[in-house]
Amino acid sequence: MESTKKLGGTFTFPGTSMTVNRMGYGAMQLAGPHVFGPPKDRNAAVAVLREAVESGANHIDTSDFYGPHVTNQIIHEALHPYPKDLTIVTKIGALRGEDGSWNPAASPQQLTQAVESNLRNLGLDSLDVVNFRSMLGHPKKEEGSLEPQMTALAELQRRGLVKHIGLSHVSRTQVADARKICDIVCVQNLYNVAHREDDALVDELAADGIAYVPFFPLGGFSPLQSSILDETAAELGTKPMAVALAWLLERSPNLLLIPGTSSVVHLRENLAAASLELPAEMLETLNGIGQAAVR
Repeated sequence: MESTKKLGGTFTFPGTSMTVNRMGYGAMQLAGPHVFGPPKDRNAAVAVLREAVESGANHIDTSDFYGPHVTNQIIHEALHPYPKDLTIVTKIGALRGEDGSWNPAASPQQLTQAVESNLRNLGLDSLDVVNFRSMLGHPKKEEGSLEPQMTALAELQRRGLVKHIGLSHVSRTQVADARKICDIVCVQNLYNVAHREDDALVDELAADGIAYVPFFPLGGFSPLQSSILDETAAELGTKPMAVALAWLLERSPNLLLIPGTSSVVHLRENLAAASLELPAEMLETLNGIGQAAVR
């Protein structure tokens, strides 16, 4: 119970028996530079994964287009056979070009091939959760129907290749439309203390018990920079990124965190952030970062 509290408490995906600690791990950074090719040190990548799971992070986010194939193969090497309480969430909807580009791959045939590829490289018979990653307007979000993709995923779920379905890089309208086709257990969008465009969606999903999983919780390829974060961290005797993660855990009980890293030291810092307590006045000050960003 104590380790569970240290990792932000728990969350159960709606309509499932999958309960995870709210502080998880994102595997994207286990691939090479720009999420392409193999890592410089594969043994170090294996060590990070094992440390994450041994520390209680039982929610791992990945995709077969990381590398491509690299992160899933490392996950298999590091953790298979998988612990019973481990939930692996993957995503489909894109392919990598030979130049490392990110290209849409959203036809029903491509989605089926992507699921089969994830299954093969992870060594699984069925995927816990598959997020459809919309590439409409990439790298920005764009409105548009996702009905063909949701219908295809629902069929893969019926066949038993996918247990549960989620969405990534989508709008409130797209989430609402997708929920008319199949049950959605999680939504993964850009969100952090400085990027708050999804505030309303976070609250809507929380009301229905659906998980919201912010990607780039620390800013991604352009790390968050804020004097407010710096000052708050100094007052608490910690690092600014730890404060940013702690803020997310305080924001709403349906937020699940998947900060990524290829360093055991950085991993431990991220996991420790779940134990950080932010007084009410600090939370109010931190909220001002996002409010200033949208003005």
